[in-house]
Amino acid sequence: MQWFLYISYLVVLISLAGYGFHRLTIIYLYLKHKDEKPEPKGEFEELPTITMQLPVFNELHVVERLIKKVSEIDYPKDKLHIQVLDDSTDETQDICAKQVADLVARGYDAEYVHRDDRTGYKAGALENGIRTAKGEFLFILDADFAPNPDVLLKTIHYFTDDKVGMIQTRWGHLNKNFNTLTRIQAMFLDGHLELEQTARNRSGRFFTFNGTGGMWRKSCIADAGGWEHDTLTEDMDLSYRAQLKGWNFVFLKDVESPAELPVDMDGFKSQQHRWTKGSIQCCKKCLVNIWKSDAPLKAKMEATAHLTSNFAYLALIVLCFLIYPKQLSTVPVIADNPMLEYFINIPIFFFGSVSVALFYLTAQKALNPKIWMKEIIYLPLLIALGIGMSVNNAKAVLEAIFNHQSGFVRTPKYGLDKADDEIAKKSAGWKSSKYKAMKSVTPIIELAFGVFFLMIVLSNYMNANFATAILLTPFPIGFFYTSFPSLKRMLSGFLNNNVEENIDSGN
Repeated sequence: MQWFLYISYLVVLISLAGYGFHRLTIIYLYLKHKDEKPEPKGEFEELPTITMQLPVFNELHVVERLIKKVSEIDYPKDKLHIQVLDDSTDETQDICAKQVADLVARGYDAEYVHRDDRTGYKAGALENGIRTAKGEFLFILDADFAPNPDVLLKTIHYFTDDKVGMIQTRWGHLNKNFNTLTRIQAMFLDGHLELEQTARNRSGRFFTFNGTGGMWRKSCIADAGGWEHDTLTEDMDLSYRAQLKGWNFVFLKDVESPAELPVDMDGFKSQQHRWTKGSIQCCKKCLVNIWKSDAPLKAKMEATAHLTSNFAYLALIVLCFLIYPKQLSTVPVIADNPMLEYFINIPIFFFGSVSVALFYLTAQKALNPKIWMKEIIYLPLLIALGIGMSVNNAKAVLEAIFNHQSGFVRTPKYGLDKADDEIAKKSAGWKSSKYKAMKSVTPIIELAFGVFFLMIVLSNYMNANFATAILLTPFPIGFFYTSFPSLKRMLSGFLNNNVEENIDSGN
């Protein structure tokens, strides 16, 4: 049993270290190719028609900002077609209809498309919109985005290459400084968008559309089989299918599309759950076809690392169950040679943890060369949050593995941008919004994990195992960080419901 526990512990650590090593390869590829800026093959003599597709579902707080920003885009009106693809069931319908009518009155070619049947969710709305889309090129923007005026002129000319099927811009952050959570989220996304997408695209690997802030060639979508809704990440699914058909994608890291980050933990969890579950669904759907294809080996290997990366959350949960029994007893050869364990664990720790820090620091240095050192203070919390999210995301992985069906759960957004940050913090009006993330039992499990690891950390401190205590400290911090805000919301909702019931009953 001692050997079984120890070997299991090592296997889990090595698997996590493997994904850490993959991050180091991404850093290497990024640094190697970062100056190889893609350039358009030419320029259109006459600008083509572009359809702006704006998929919306109950976005009361942000849809007006989106449509206003779209109307300010620098592109000829006679070449711009705007579609508001609305599946809303609340007042968002009226706002969208009014805004579209205003656009038409101002001379824009705009249409309002509302569906009562949400079949396919976002993918279904986009597929439905293609039927009446007038442009050969489709620029997709989610409701929480606020595009820059020059985004179309900076992207459209890359389509002079007939082999280019999709252009992806880099997401910016409207409310990065709103709170600690938004700052950490920005670091997470910067690592993905600045490093991963750039490295993959410029080194000849597959990379994927991020669901918004990008432009598709309509014929590319059709050739790849169209939008399908058997996964929660229709963007990733279509991306792999299109690239397997031979279409080229381009990532423009220097073209930014600003967006709003979730400001509360429940919204962040909801978003991460959907992305994690969808990626595993895509893994099950696409990975075999990728390996059967004629793609280069390097592209196949990178796609495998990309599509399986979220299995790391399952490994992290398993590690949580192995740490304590492993500490209670160890195999004789390790007990007799304590330095051997350091020799084994230090490389694993480097690839599993230090690589993560290097990854996100590299991204910050690339994006913010003058102030990137200030982001270092958020790294411990970033690592802790990654650990704390393991329960939420491991649940998503298991749901995907066992084909548990769930709908597309929107991430609540509240129309918070740079200008509104201080006002919103003082009024906290966003907290009273009717848009809330779905309730879940995961915060209770996270709290239990937090208490468990706090006891382990304190035990190690009391036994003078300071190195182990320090290494394990992010575990209780992470689990408390993800559980407390959710539990607070649950308790507040419970108390409010009791008050309302007492009022209704006359008590």
